[in-house]
This record gives sequence, structure tokens and C-alpha cells, in this order.
Amino acid sequence: MEKIGFIGLGIMGKPMAANLLKAGYEVTILSSSAAADALTALGANAVASKAELTEISDIIITMLPDSPEVESVVIGPDGILDSVKAGSLFIDMSTISPAVSRKIHQELQSRGVEALDAPVSGGQVGAESASLSIMVGGSESAFERALPLFQAMGKNIVLIGGPGAGQTTKACNQLIVGVTIQAVAEAFALAEKSGVDTVKMREVLLGGFAQSRILDLHGQRIIDKNFKPGFRIRLHRKDMGIILDAGARQEIELRAAQLVAGQMDKILAANDGELDHSALYLYV
Repeated sequence: MEKIGFIGLGIMGKPMAANLLKAGYEVTILSSSAAADALTALGANAVASKAELTEISDIIITMLPDSPEVESVVIGPDGILDSVKAGSLFIDMSTISPAVSRKIHQELQSRGVEALDAPVSGGQVGAESASLSIMVGGSESAFERALPLFQAMGKNIVLIGGPGAGQTTKACNQLIVGVTIQAVAEAFALAEKSGVDTVKMREVLLGGFAQSRILDLHGQRIIDKNFKPGFRIRLHRKDMGIILDAGARQEIELRAAQLVAGQMDKILAANDGELDHSALYLYV
């Protein structure tokens, strides 16, 4: 089995790395990570530097907050570009700009390293249960090499296309999610102000053409007024920035995305960015 280096052990990365360990992979992590102790207890190797990690590893996976962090890890002053071995595979599972993914792919390819952009959907629950949806951009040969790892972390795994295609698909996912939450929030606000029983409304709408997972789960959150974070608004606003940037690059005016991003800006300005993204309801 190939040796894995994993960088980015947050809410998502930690359980993903743990699932690779459970699948029998040798996983190396950075000792500076807050999750290092928990993962070394599961059998991970901890090293002090990215150079050591790349020397040990055949495949390097990153799961980081945003484009600048991934760019820094790869091509920054102490990035892996100078230490990664030719023939290695780099997989970024973060949600970042498609343009940055393509740039990283080109830089690594010049060093004889294949790269995949493989963002995920499914949240912390999906990461913990190894049931993530994984949307992948890159070559078919690199995808086939990575597939056993993806199968240890997820269930719905699709090679979308070339470099950046995975990130573009994730941007589309986040656009649909954000706009649908806004629509559900507006519908519930309208029903509530009109004196309609929102419990009964949700029940009947779930049996019709408006049915969606968001109406099901976030509709219930709105009824319960439960905005404890599953996916934080500040993180979804980051994704909306990626969406709007991608739209601008393709000269598409994404008006619904602009509206939702503006609503999220209001929430961030009120210091409510740690709430679940279903809290868009509170600002309708």
C-alpha cells in the first residue's frame, strides 16, 4: 500500500485521515497539528516538517481552509514543491478556486508530480462515516491510483474532467446549496408571517416538486430555530467568493449567488458567522 502524507487535520481532515488509518494505510502527519496526538494514538507517524513528510510519502493529501493555505503549502517559501519526489501524487481535497487548482497542477507537473483536485461534500458527518461525495479533476491514471484512498473516505466518487473540474463542480454544488437555503428561508418566513403552520407546510412540500434535502433538513432546523453549526455561514461565504470569482472569469452574471453572498455579508457584519448556514432565515 502506498504511503500517505496528510496535511490539514481540522474538523474534516482529522476523521478523513483516521479513516485512511483504519483502512490500513501508513499515514504521516505534521507534529505541529492540534490533532497530532489523537492520530498518532491511532497509528499515524508524526514528523516536524513538510520536507520530511514528502520524503516519506508516495501520495500527499491536503484538506485546508482556502486557496491561500493550499498555495502556501505547495509553492510557498517552505512549500512541498522543492521536496516532493517525482512520481508522487498530490491530492487537494480542500474547497478552493479552480484557477488556483490549475496553477498548482501545472507547477507540480513541471516537477514530475501528478495532481488531483478532489473537493468533498457531506460535511463532518460524511467525513466521520466515510460517506463523502468526492468530485475529482485530473487525469484518469491519477484518479485510478487515488481511487482506493477515495473509497476509504467516501462513497459517491466521480472523475469529472481535467484539472480544476472538481473545484468547479464543488463551486456549482455550493451555489445550488446557498441559493436553495435562501429560497427555503424566504418560503418559511412568508408562511410564518401569513399564519401558516410551517410544520404542515414542510410535510406537504416534501411530497411535491419542491422536495429537497435542504427543505427536509434545514426546513426542520428553521422550525426548531436550531442554528447550531453544521456548516458555518463564514465558510459558505468563502465558497460564495469562489463562485463569484469563477463566474467573473467566465463572464457570467450570477445574480442569485450575488444576492446570497450579500445576505451572508449582513450576517457576518452582525458577528453571526459561526451560525449554521440555515440561519439565512434570520435575515430574511
